[in-house]
Amino acid sequence: MSNCPILWFCAKHGAPIPWHSWRRRPGTRMAAGPGMVLVRRGLYLGGAEAGSAPGALEAAGVLALLSVDVEEPAPPPPGVWTLHVAARDEPGADLLSHLDTCVAFLAAARAAGRAALVRCHAGRSRSAAVVAAYLMKSEGLRFTEAYAAVRAVRPEAQMNAGFVWQLELYEAMGCRVDASSALYKCYRLQRLAQQHPELQGLPREVFAVDPTNTCPASNNEALYRCRKCRRSLFHSSSILTHAEGSGPAAFAHKRIKDPAQRRNDGQDKCSSFFIEPVQWMEPALLGVMEGQLLCPKCTLKLGSFSWHGGQCSCGRWVTPAFQIHKSRVDGIQALPIGGFQTVKT
Repeated sequence: MSNCPILWFCAKHGAPIPWHSWRRRPGTRMAAGPGMVLVRRGLYLGGAEAGSAPGALEAAGVLALLSVDVEEPAPPPPGVWTLHVAARDEPGADLLSHLDTCVAFLAAARAAGRAALVRCHAGRSRSAAVVAAYLMKSEGLRFTEAYAAVRAVRPEAQMNAGFVWQLELYEAMGCRVDASSALYKCYRLQRLAQQHPELQGLPREVFAVDPTNTCPASNNEALYRCRKCRRSLFHSSSILTHAEGSGPAAFAHKRIKDPAQRRNDGQDKCSSFFIEPVQWMEPALLGVMEGQLLCPKCTLKLGSFSWHGGQCSCGRWVTPAFQIHKSRVDGIQALPIGGFQTVKT
C-alpha cells in the first residue's frame, strides 16, 4: 500500500485538507461546532446545531450529511451528499424501514472517502439509533455492543423504547430489513393497528395474495386448504412463527381440571397457525377489532382474529393475532416429480 498521505478536499474551495487536520480521537468534541462527536474515523454524531455554524462542516471534513428529523434541514454547502429521513422521536415512529437506506448511505460515503455526520434535533435518540445500526452492520456488533459504543462517545445518547425494540428486530433479522421475515411482518401489522385505529382503508399490500388468485405453490412451499371444502386459504410463507411459550404455566390463572390437558400429553404445543392477513379476510377485518375467521366458500369456522392479540396454546401471546386452527385445515406440498403430498399440521 502506498505511504502517500491521504488528502480530503474542501467542498467550497477545493483546497486539500490534510488527513491529520480532521482526524480526531473518538469521543472528541469538535471545535468546528457544538454537539458534534467522532464515533469512528470519518463518522460523526450530533444534534441539529452540529455543523450548523458557517464553515463547520468544512472544518470537520464532512462531505456527507444524514439528517433524521421531521423537517428537512437547510441546504448544505455545495458538494455535500445529503439524505433526509422524516421521523419523529416517538416510540411509534418507524425508523426500522429506513435503516437499510441509512446504512447504505453511510457505507457509500465512507467508501468514497467522505466523512459523514448523522444528526437529529437533540442528537440523542434518532441519530444515535442510526449510528448504532451502522455499527451493527459494518462491524458485526450486537445491538447492546453498538449502543454501548455510541454512549461511550456521547453519554447523553438515549434512544426511546420503540427504537430500542426496532434495533433488536434489526439484529434478529441479520442487520437487514427482510420484508419476508415473520418478525418484520408482525412489526408491520402492529404499526398498522396503531396508524389505523378505526381499521378502515387498510393498505392493500398488508394482505397476502389469495392463493386462489396465484399460480400453484413452489416445491418448497406448502398450500393450506379448508378441510371441509378444500378451498385454498394460505401458503406456508404466510405463517408467522413465534418463540414457544411457557406452556401450561402460562394458563395457571385458568381452571383446567383435566391433568392431561394441563400437560398437553401427546399434542402439538401449538394447536393453531398464526398467519398474516390474506385477501379473503378483508371483509371480516374492516372496522372490527376482533371476530371469527370463516372459510370464504363453506363458512366453516377456521379460527379467530384480534388486533389486540391472542394467546397460543403453547402459552405465547401473539399481537396482532390471525389464528387458524390446525384441525380445520389440510396442508399439501408439490413434489418434484409431480403430484402432491400431505403436510403434517
